[in-house]
Amino acid sequence: MAESAGAAASTPAVLVLEDGRIFRGTSYGATGTALGEAVFATGMTGYQETITDPSYARQLVVQTAPHIGNTGVNKDDAESRRIWVAGYIVRDAARRPSNWRSERSLDDELLEQGIVGIQGVDTRAITRHLREHKTMRAGIFSGGAVRATDKELVDTVLASAPMEGARLAEEVSVDAAYTVEPKDFGWDGEPRFSITAIDLGLKRMTPIRFAERGVRVHVLPATATIGDITALSPDGVFMSNGPGDPATADNQVTLLRSVLELKIPYFGICFGNQILGRALGFGTYKLRYGHRGINQPVMDRRTGKVEITSQNHGFAVDAPLDGATQAPEQRFGRVEVSHVSLNDDVVEGLSCLDIPAFSVQYHPEAAAGPHDAAYLFDRFIDLMADTKRAGSGAATATATATDTGTDSKTEDTK
Repeated sequence: MAESAGAAASTPAVLVLEDGRIFRGTSYGATGTALGEAVFATGMTGYQETITDPSYARQLVVQTAPHIGNTGVNKDDAESRRIWVAGYIVRDAARRPSNWRSERSLDDELLEQGIVGIQGVDTRAITRHLREHKTMRAGIFSGGAVRATDKELVDTVLASAPMEGARLAEEVSVDAAYTVEPKDFGWDGEPRFSITAIDLGLKRMTPIRFAERGVRVHVLPATATIGDITALSPDGVFMSNGPGDPATADNQVTLLRSVLELKIPYFGICFGNQILGRALGFGTYKLRYGHRGINQPVMDRRTGKVEITSQNHGFAVDAPLDGATQAPEQRFGRVEVSHVSLNDDVVEGLSCLDIPAFSVQYHPEAAAGPHDAAYLFDRFIDLMADTKRAGSGAATATATATDTGTDSKTEDTK
């Protein structure tokens, strides 16, 4: 029988990093063993959205905000069907929630879903250690597991799988397709456009943001094929955020190349940005400690505006920062870095200049987070509209040339 949250809180627990650093506290949520990559998230709010973000699969999340759990949890703020963090690390856990929307406490939710956590540790010291030494494998141990020696605990961590080479999108994706209709989210009238969204770790609010703008969203599993997409005749294709190493996403890269060859408008976020980078022929690499939280500054080079963004990624695209460049996969033409991090110059967005495709390395759905990047949904709608108009114009020119017996290319050069 599972322990109560109160009983678990009195149970000794330890956080063990792969380099041998150990932090001691007490259990939070379930007791047992949790292994994964230790990362820190800098959001002051939005802890429920954080722990239910599929991009955190197989990660032990350190919350840098010192007081966690004071607003409890509710069914509306969950961003997916379950908690995805492998383990949870907080400094000062709320003794009881106090918010009119709260339906239960955070520690009860962690306990029910079997998420092993630790509280009462110096999260500032943990964050500084990870920032200075890099994210690393780690383990949370409580209950019977904590009786092992320090060396045994470190050895257990060292035997766990690293994030490099991890293929996780298929593990967190939905098993079956479903559709999000605009009429269910306040849109009055027929849908303006229809898109397919490839779920690589999709957050609930993302298709809702499209639906609010009149876009019907057909959500497909991570294993979707180009045939699955074209069968729906979409106006555009979207690829979501997701966990793991983008170097393992060969199937999704192949799929996106087929989409780009068909010149179907494309928009990707987070993992979808990395997949666009790979589809264009660029490489990806692992960041020292990544970007996680709701306060990451990004420059939109098209407008010169600075956005404060919600991010969660440990990998990035390796592409030239300055000016337009020919994509290594030359059939896709020129590409430029459209957005850049103001903290460390990491690529935060790509824009194709000869095909209808762009992407960003952050969360415009703002769940949780600021709404600075909401315009990106409208930018994609504009791209689909422009592509449809251009296609209609080309079709009209071809039809006219056929009717008159003239060659449309000849007519265009006169």
